[in-house]
Amino acid sequence: MTAHTSAPTFNGVPLHPLLVHFAVVFIVLAVVLSIAAVVWPAARRRLGFLVPLVALVATVLTPITTNAGEALADTKKHINPVLAQHIDLGHEMIWWIAPLFVATLAFWAVHDFRSGDGDQLHGGRRIAGWVLSVVIVVLAVGSAIWVYRIGDTGAQSVWLY
Repeated sequence: MTAHTSAPTFNGVPLHPLLVHFAVVFIVLAVVLSIAAVVWPAARRRLGFLVPLVALVATVLTPITTNAGEALADTKKHINPVLAQHIDLGHEMIWWIAPLFVATLAFWAVHDFRSGDGDQLHGGRRIAGWVLSVVIVVLAVGSAIWVYRIGDTGAQSVWLY
């Protein structure tokens, strides 16, 4: 890979490291809020649509951040192995956060908080609620692990190479 383009900047700082902070905050917030909504009924009622909304913002920020990272990587003369791993992991984040958004949206729809009866699920809704709860926890934990791995390899690629 040869350095032939310049990465987008803000105030002279490459956009990727700035966007990363927003993406990480929203991904971690989506993880915490989605797990809280699943395991804590009072939080579920209070948070309502905020959970899928935060997950949506995290989902939108993910490819924007990844694209800014690609532009930054294009400026490098050499991609070290840790940076290559960081790039690969970054591309895979969308496969965790986008399904988490969809699952939290479905969870919100199943619970129908507008009726005030969101915790009293019956029949198919009850089964769907349980299945979505498990899916959300798995995706949230996976998202947390993935964002950690991305950040760790990103930091290593900057500070150790």
